[in-house]
Amino acid sequence: MTDTHCPYCALQCAQKLGGDPIAAEPRAFPTNVGGMCQKGWTSAELLRAQDRVTSPLRRVLSTGSRGEDRFEPVGWDEALDDIAARVQAIQAADGPDGIAVFGGGGLSNEKAYQLGKFARLALRTRMIDYNGRFCMSSAAAAANRTLGIDRGLPFPLTDLNDAQVIMLFGSNLADTMPPAVQHLGGVRDRGGLIVVDPRLSATAKLTEDGAGEHVQLVPGTDLVFILGLLHIVFAESLTDDDYLAARVDGVDAVRRSVAEWWPERVAATTGVAETQLRRIARTLADASPHRGGQGAFLLTGRGSEQHVDGADTVTAVINLALALGLVGAERGGYGAITGQGNGQGGREHGQKSDQLPGYRMIADPAAREHVAGVWGVDPEILPGPGVPAVELLMSLGMPDGPRALFVHGSNVLVSAPDADAVRRRIESLDLVVVCDFIPSETAMLADYILPVTQWAEEEGTMTGLEGRVLRRRKAVEAPEGVRSELEIFSALADRLDAPSTWATEPREVYDELRRASAGGRADYAGISYDRLDAGEALYWPCLSEDHPGTPRLFADSFPTPSGRATMIAVRPVGPADALRAEAPVWLVTGRVLQHYQSGAQTRRVSKLNDSMSRAYIEIHPMLAERIGIEGIDDIRITSKRGSMVAQARISPDIRPDTVFVPFHFADEGMVNAVTNSATDPVSGMPEFKVCAVQIRKVAE
Repeated sequence: MTDTHCPYCALQCAQKLGGDPIAAEPRAFPTNVGGMCQKGWTSAELLRAQDRVTSPLRRVLSTGSRGEDRFEPVGWDEALDDIAARVQAIQAADGPDGIAVFGGGGLSNEKAYQLGKFARLALRTRMIDYNGRFCMSSAAAAANRTLGIDRGLPFPLTDLNDAQVIMLFGSNLADTMPPAVQHLGGVRDRGGLIVVDPRLSATAKLTEDGAGEHVQLVPGTDLVFILGLLHIVFAESLTDDDYLAARVDGVDAVRRSVAEWWPERVAATTGVAETQLRRIARTLADASPHRGGQGAFLLTGRGSEQHVDGADTVTAVINLALALGLVGAERGGYGAITGQGNGQGGREHGQKSDQLPGYRMIADPAAREHVAGVWGVDPEILPGPGVPAVELLMSLGMPDGPRALFVHGSNVLVSAPDADAVRRRIESLDLVVVCDFIPSETAMLADYILPVTQWAEEEGTMTGLEGRVLRRRKAVEAPEGVRSELEIFSALADRLDAPSTWATEPREVYDELRRASAGGRADYAGISYDRLDAGEALYWPCLSEDHPGTPRLFADSFPTPSGRATMIAVRPVGPADALRAEAPVWLVTGRVLQHYQSGAQTRRVSKLNDSMSRAYIEIHPMLAERIGIEGIDDIRITSKRGSMVAQARISPDIRPDTVFVPFHFADEGMVNAVTNSATDPVSGMPEFKVCAVQIRKVAE
């Protein structure tokens, strides 16, 4: 049996792989406590996917529509030679930015690092971003500007076990990371779990029977609700004044800004009763160490972050945590629950449009000089910052936009907002290259599909939601004809006459990553394969091979020029898509237990797909009655951007003014054909979590 980690979410449950046929079983580890969800238990089935791609595939154009095209297998040299030649032709005509790159938060640290290097040195383009922009960008932007650093959980997950209060903003852990619920057992016993969600989700139900309380607010009003809590904390003198004086700037500006969000006004906007608002504010304060409490943790998820004011919403949560003296406390803190498997490491080493390895900013001359030195190139040849994901995708094929796209580790056609518009943009390109191990919906639009290794067929590292670096180990040989992305980057870099060196062994690439990250905010310099293989628990930053790593941040100071955190005053702007006569219902989206991300992987696992093979629309009985929905009728949801059809699921767990749809499905059940591509001006996060829609029963 081989010790490794699950290929799915950022909890990175520890598992063993082995047997014939190969199977997965859980192993003891602090995050999953020996548990694993049904996705983890069935993960080895991915290695036997019936439609696994095992040779390069080239599109053969038909005389009809693009949907009538077919693919033919070609040799690796023929595929790579043609791709390189077409890239060079586009660059000659349109310049380096004629090529775009879209990465993924599931790529290992080694592949994410090498992808950023490949974009900047081999393609020489600034047009790179990744699907983590859809996941963690608002939390990252908020943490960077207030605390000076972005690490999802700045403490080990096990710190939650002894908390008096845990408040989850827009996170459904029970469905998305079921083993993590074990860390909520203590706080539930103490009646201190608070869940903020427009749905009575599986996680919200954990608050029942005295285990805590559920805040079922109006979609899109998260920020108003948090400002209301801050108003009460300041007005009732519940703040940790000694902590604020010693460690935080900007307090007075925030105190003044929240004065206008008195409880009655907040209740009218959010639908949260004034009594519940006051009770929660006092509960948080009583749990805070400065008032003798056992500790409180404030944790955000995508439900509160995927809004046009998502970065401001998370900033307000951090302001609240700072006001109560929680950040850096022994018993308490703020954190963001990273979603994708390497959503943490994937956003640290160069996939983001404005970043270089080590969480360095690409516009910083010192950062450019350091990384260029590691790469052995002149800093002047490094391109500048690119643009965030939605802007990048919507520019594809447009005048002055990219004419080619490389996709790695993402099924962007299903996962991006306003998906029909994204399809049109991709279809307008001259060259699309998708690296994947299955023919995903995005891959089916490609000119070339290049087959790559899966998680159990390669060595590497991942960084979990706590900032702990983990070893991914090879358990099985890849099918003949499949290559790693590291080999593909090297082969294309050679054909494009790229400078620098292009290792294909993960350990070599990782050691270069360590050198490139040294001195950066996400410093991996001291985290080696040897130390990880010896069983050390290493959290970044880890400055040298004799450094113990940093499980807990902020104990003594913040990584800012002053050493202090900064509160920032924010104002709600509300959803970009308002309710109106022709669209009188809110749509919210999220995950279900059986599936992951776009569903490209889990929809190919029979045990998972058999139990949830189609999207559904969760609708309240009152709303269903109003529009004549009964039982399991098919209903159509329509927005300004598009429509989707799914089966009704009538449930009292959703608000009467809201419907919920999971986002894992393609074709007619693809909810991202409906969602809004409006973005947060700070983070570039699209507003997945709320838009106005019309609902109609599908005609017989």
